[in-house]
Amino acid sequence: MNITVEQGVVFGILAAAMIMFIWGRWRYDLVSVGALLLVYLSGLVPAEQAFAGFGHPAVITVVAVFILSRGLMNAGVVDYVARRLGRVDSRLPVQVAMLTGIVTFCSGFMNNVGALALLMPVAIWMSRQSGRPPSLLLMPLAFGSLLGGLVTLIGTPPNIIIASFRAETGGVPFGMFDFAPVGAGVALAGLAFISLWGWKLTPQRKIPAVAAGGFEIDDYVIELAVTEDSQIVGKPIQQVVEAAKDRKTASLLGLIRAGRYIPSPSGYETIQVGDVFMVETDHEDLKYLLGTLGLKIAGETSGRSLAGDSSLVSLIEVIIGADSPLVGETAGNIRLRRNYGINLLAVSRQGQQLRARLSRIQLLTGDILLLQGGRSELEAALSELKCLPLADRGLRLDRRPRIGLAVGLFTAAIGIAAINLVPVQISFLAAAGAMVLAGLVPLRELYESIDWPIIVLLGAMFPLGHALESSGGARMIAGQLLLVADQLSPAGTLMLLMLATMLLSNVINNAACAVLMAPIAINLARGMSLAIDPFLMAVAVGASCAFLTPVGHQSNAMVMVPGGYQFGDYWRMGLPLSILVIAVAVPLILLIWPV
Repeated sequence: MNITVEQGVVFGILAAAMIMFIWGRWRYDLVSVGALLLVYLSGLVPAEQAFAGFGHPAVITVVAVFILSRGLMNAGVVDYVARRLGRVDSRLPVQVAMLTGIVTFCSGFMNNVGALALLMPVAIWMSRQSGRPPSLLLMPLAFGSLLGGLVTLIGTPPNIIIASFRAETGGVPFGMFDFAPVGAGVALAGLAFISLWGWKLTPQRKIPAVAAGGFEIDDYVIELAVTEDSQIVGKPIQQVVEAAKDRKTASLLGLIRAGRYIPSPSGYETIQVGDVFMVETDHEDLKYLLGTLGLKIAGETSGRSLAGDSSLVSLIEVIIGADSPLVGETAGNIRLRRNYGINLLAVSRQGQQLRARLSRIQLLTGDILLLQGGRSELEAALSELKCLPLADRGLRLDRRPRIGLAVGLFTAAIGIAAINLVPVQISFLAAAGAMVLAGLVPLRELYESIDWPIIVLLGAMFPLGHALESSGGARMIAGQLLLVADQLSPAGTLMLLMLATMLLSNVINNAACAVLMAPIAINLARGMSLAIDPFLMAVAVGASCAFLTPVGHQSNAMVMVPGGYQFGDYWRMGLPLSILVIAVAVPLILLIWPV
């Protein structure tokens, strides 16, 4: 096997990029841009083609799908369905089947991460209502979102990428539902497996009894500050202790003075201006303590205040989304009171309430927050902070439903693309523009709705994939696979290709995996003098079925913290599900797309 200099450079850059993808030290979009610059500096990609990937039809289609998904969310399409799940039978197998089935269906027509984000709070709420750990529902939900993406062209970026590669080989791009005969069969088989048996393989992370019901009314831990106007300045702390004891649900947990936490302050210590008491109380007793003792919610005196009418002040539990600006930050840094006019009362992680100083807790994806604020302030804050309502105390954050308009625009885009009246990227971009003009996607949310790291990754990876092809690297890898394929049947070769793609997709982004594996699949098919379509379909399925690790797909990562999963938990259900996918997909591919 002789490797040319160009091939060696391409392999070296791609190997380095994959190592960086797996390591995760830098975000995948930055790694892909770095790899793109290296192939340009190596002379493998001319300057005029270096950034051509950002105008690729597949990239434009993915952008449009992100915008359409936000429009469907804002219109309340999925939320309408999700709210009715509260009437579902409380038996676990029924809940698994219903939740996973709905997210599978929705993921076929919208961004799968978006569908998961809308149904994940519902799953956690249902787990709490039934007293079960959310780990039993969240992993099936995440895997269902991946299976649903197999069904349509827009279900997942790998399908869009594979369709573009088919066009580059001289064929007609795969249509909207060309993936359905194989994808739907695989999705149904996977859904049946998860619903009937697979959920039993998920770990049952035990949660405290209190956590199973959410933040109980006596579980709010809040920091109350002493101001110059407080009636208790100069009086002994014992007075606060006795006032708390007079209330059924109030207790003093500690004192914060000059930045130092004192868990058991002396009752004879004199109260000073600037002292902060950590108090565990409920909503009614909180109002008593504020009014009688003249305390203020910590931070309120230096920032915006809550609505004066207590009827407009509400409590709501929210879950932090994967793309929330809260991730990695502390409440102190975000300054929720000053910037948004809301209070953080408690934080729950993996079913356990955190009792450290709220301002110092570093927030993670999947953390559940208990927030207090005016209705309008909460609605605006949750939109900007990208948090999802979990369960509220009489507060609904729904926008005015416009389901008919959203579904109409989306259906029209699908229909136009399905009959090939205009290319899919044009029909979907037009529908996305119509949603913006109709107000379904406000201008302030237009760019926020797009997952820009994915777009940058795609734009940078397409030139890398072409460099792999033009340098002969793809042909060389395919030649090595041919040596193995000579001993296998076409079915065995497809199985090998799908397995290799699936394993790669579990360690790098699925879109990058599709870009790298598609040229190899094309060259492998040509080397065997077989049709290209079944090989491209094998890559499409393999790239979208990352069930073995939490890093293979955003959906897997999103459920890791709220489900309490560990890295090694995913393969328990993921491995048999991956085997089932290969066993079902290969015969269907050979049936629908003969070699």
